[in-house]
Amino acid sequence: MKNYIIFFLVSILSVIKLEAQEEDVYGKISILKSDRFITLDAQIHNDGPLIRDEMKYVFLALKKSKEGNYSNNKQTGEFIINPKEEKKVSTIKVNLSEDEELKVYLFVRYKEKLISKDSLFILPKIKRQSNAQKNQEINFSLKGIVLDEAITKTGKDFFDFFYQDYLLSGKKYPFIIKIKEKPAMGRSSIIYVEVGDSKIHEFYSRPEEEYLKNNVKTVLKRIYLYNKRRSRLYKNSNL
Repeated sequence: MKNYIIFFLVSILSVIKLEAQEEDVYGKISILKSDRFITLDAQIHNDGPLIRDEMKYVFLALKKSKEGNYSNNKQTGEFIINPKEEKKVSTIKVNLSEDEELKVYLFVRYKEKLISKDSLFILPKIKRQSNAQKNQEINFSLKGIVLDEAITKTGKDFFDFFYQDYLLSGKKYPFIIKIKEKPAMGRSSIIYVEVGDSKIHEFYSRPEEEYLKNNVKTVLKRIYLYNKRRSRLYKNSNL
């Protein structure tokens, strides 16, 4: 019996140690601006005492033109980082005018698990506007917002998978998307997604990555259809 207790305690301590090591590695976006030219670096820091391998990054820059068109630059790769090291893993250069918008995201993964993310936004220069233009700006500020209201690690993992795929899609819907979660029978929970006042999808939580990513695909399709119906309704109502 004592052997089982010792093994159980060692297992718990190993998990705690692993999670602490994961927190030692994090990503930061650095920026250097010269007139209209912007240089963005993906910097990885390892504050821990161990070499970290099997690391991956996704570095994404989304630019929105004055006309509302999107362009993106996505870079991915694997890396190893030494103890107490700061490493530049990727660089993106952007030509940005004052009336363009730029959103930059950095995701860091260890063995496919997201352990760090950073973001940087550069918004268009504010100019004097009419009341109608100000209202349009307020509406625009609501685009692309996703709220994380998950309560478990699995729910948080689903949010991370969804948010990354949503960013990569380049779509910015003019409504708030909420990722929610509630307790279910036993130790399980139900993850569900709300758009406006509508629940568009729900499912029982399971930690398998493929299962969560399949539900992400389902949610993205349903959000697309919801937006299509919503746009048709607004058009017919002359709104």
